[in-house]
Amino acid sequence: MLSEQPLHEIQARADDAAASVAAAFARPLLGLPGTRLAAVESPAPRRLLPGPWHYWWQAHYVDALVDAALRGAPDAVGQAHQLIRTIRLRNGLRATNWYFDDMAWLALAVARFDALLPSRPVRRSDDGGAPRLPAARRHPRMLAALTEALRSAHTMEFGGGLYWNRRRTFKNTPATGPAALHFARSGERERSQALIDWLNSSLLDAETGLYLDGIKAGGTTADPVVERAVFSYNQGPVLGALLELGGPANLARAAQLIDAVHRVLTHSGTAVLVTHGTGDAGLFTGILARYLALAAVSPTLPERHREQAAAMVSATAEALWAGRTKRGQRTVFSPHPLEAAERHYPGGTGVGLSTQLSAWIILEAAARVRRGHG
Repeated sequence: MLSEQPLHEIQARADDAAASVAAAFARPLLGLPGTRLAAVESPAPRRLLPGPWHYWWQAHYVDALVDAALRGAPDAVGQAHQLIRTIRLRNGLRATNWYFDDMAWLALAVARFDALLPSRPVRRSDDGGAPRLPAARRHPRMLAALTEALRSAHTMEFGGGLYWNRRRTFKNTPATGPAALHFARSGERERSQALIDWLNSSLLDAETGLYLDGIKAGGTTADPVVERAVFSYNQGPVLGALLELGGPANLARAAQLIDAVHRVLTHSGTAVLVTHGTGDAGLFTGILARYLALAAVSPTLPERHREQAAAMVSATAEALWAGRTKRGQRTVFSPHPLEAAERHYPGGTGVGLSTQLSAWIILEAAARVRRGHG
């Protein structure tokens, strides 16, 4: 069921989560003014670099700031601009890295950010006053480098799909799904469709209707081995790509995927999405929620599936909000929506960025759903 809370209250919850993440984790790189990265834990150890370096977590931090900017949060564009610039600086003045899934996530986030901006750099007003908009720029060179790297990972070994990393022994949904969505959004629709077709033929589990993790070389055997783990985040960008590509077959598969998520990836008797713990897995369900929110407001899907997607986002957001705890002025969210945050993070214990970023993303998704439903 869609949240009955008024839109302003749901947006205030997202604002609270955004401010809490910023207060707990955001800090300059090496103390340099105008830079911004997120530490991976709070309280963070006393060190100049907010390490260890989790490139893909920072990409989702950018995406969360874009979500906030789209609903009008006043500082989100400037913060996202600083973050994108600092990601490149921290990454050795390069956009690319070892992992193609990381690069796909950053490509999606940067492209969404660039779409917020005018096509030309924002200039100061004629009287020399403050800029009318945040002094941010688009990132065509960064996107070009990321896109070219993703193209290089799309080969016909294992029948298609994208490699996970530069070792090129494993093709998986975590890389192929977000890359397919990026290609669909950036105009390479044939490549995107080929990637979706490969996922459907190679990694779609007939029993659950969900996408399995990946396929790799068989080692001592000639046959490739399918990794059969099912994770919530793998379903999200595939759903996004299906919606972006459109057409009867893709939209039918999107509707089936929403049904499968509701059947398999929610807690019994509820619409609350399951989560996968902490560390990298702490981000997984937030990612799924972002794309369920897209489905919830998509006019191309049947009403039943839009409402189903909306219910999962709203129920998960409500559960997280109900289980929150406070540390001073900051809100801390549970890694398990149906359990209190205090149970997982008793007073004085460290809190990881991934679970808090995921909760923020889910609250932003709930705000998007509420806006789309009037």
